Amino acid sequence: MSRRGFIGTTAAASAALPQSGAPNAKIEGAKQAALDILKPSQRDLEHGLELHANSVVVDGYGFAPRAAIDGDVMREAMEAGASELELKDMREDMGMTRAAVDPAERAEFLDAWKASGVTCIFQNCGEEGNDPLVLMKRLSRFTYLTDSIRDVLRRAVFPGDVGKAKEDGVGCLYFTGNGVPLTQTGVSAEDELRYVRVFYQLGIRMMHVTYNRRNRLGDGCAETANGGLSDFGRMAVDELNRVGVIVDVAHSGWQTSLEAAQRSSKPMVASHSTCGALYAHIRSKPDKVIRAIVDTGGYIGICCIPRFLRRTGDIAALLDHIDHVVKKFGPDHVALGTDVVYASRNGRSETAKLPPRPKRRIRFAALWPPDDFTTTDQMNQSVAWTNWPLFTVGMVQRGHSDEVIQKIIGGNVLRVLEANLV
Repeated sequence: MSRRGFIGTTAAASAALPQSGAPNAKIEGAKQAALDILKPSQRDLEHGLELHANSVVVDGYGFAPRAAIDGDVMREAMEAGASELELKDMREDMGMTRAAVDPAERAEFLDAWKASGVTCIFQNCGEEGNDPLVLMKRLSRFTYLTDSIRDVLRRAVFPGDVGKAKEDGVGCLYFTGNGVPLTQTGVSAEDELRYVRVFYQLGIRMMHVTYNRRNRLGDGCAETANGGLSDFGRMAVDELNRVGVIVDVAHSGWQTSLEAAQRSSKPMVASHSTCGALYAHIRSKPDKVIRAIVDTGGYIGICCIPRFLRRTGDIAALLDHIDHVVKKFGPDHVALGTDVVYASRNGRSETAKLPPRPKRRIRFAALWPPDDFTTTDQMNQSVAWTNWPLFTVGMVQRGHSDEVIQKIIGGNVLRVLEANLV
């Protein structure tokens, strides 16, 4: 199919969110990269796009389109002597909220969302840690965003909100906390965990057991010891189950993931991961762990990061991981948790306004094993967040039924949300 023909078909099948009108070369380039790999027939393409447009589509872990910073404001802050922490917060705040206040960024946001055909994102609304004040920052930003542009983007707090958003032709965000908030006083386990309910009341519906490193709950995926879940971690899983927060082991070590699944009394997930049987990255899950998650009634969400997918590192590799779970564990236990973001095309020009900054050390939590894998532009473009409709087309090509595909692109996430309600 020609590029022109594909763009025309996509425009007819996209979800009903406003668009600025002008073609977006970044989005179209990503589409073409995926098309060059998939090479779908006209029939598969049209059917996949129609199915996607008519389905409730849920990104099991992802990010709303990210705005560009305001380079002038950032430069002034740097010249005034702003600390690294202040600059980090400023950059993050701008990326997460400028779509609410800047017309150009809002148009970019809406173009990306429309291209994706996504109904709901399980949005990362917490930083990688356990400090309640730190976790509060991203939560406040996305609460502000959804409050400010509610005509096109809502905050979802119950599964029914997602279906209502689809009916109304708008998008919505479900919130995940990215860490279990702890009082860090050491008084008692109950005292340590009392903020779990507070954050649930603020709209958080999923929490990481660990990030890459070890914390008080267990070992993260980057810890070589692979020590598993702590006694306190077991108590934390119990509390998440009690309150109605989904247990997420996407960044947990394999033993921690296994033991969390064995402990959980409700369906739990690895929201944005890959299959270790296809490539054993630290962020993958081996079949033994996936089986334990499946036994809770949960799912593994396949992410869109080429380095974790390996093989070809592109949309075909993404589909390979989906196929592996469907064939080995069944279609009820796989979803997509992209873990990638659409970044505004204005970002480069705004960042160019900033003065050079000194070299900084690698953040302690951001520990990844060294490797020689080279990621290409085509890989990254083919699994771009705006290519969600082509993920559906790819599953059509692979022979999955409409019913199975609808489970994978949204139904399984909604089922687990329902199962965790209290």
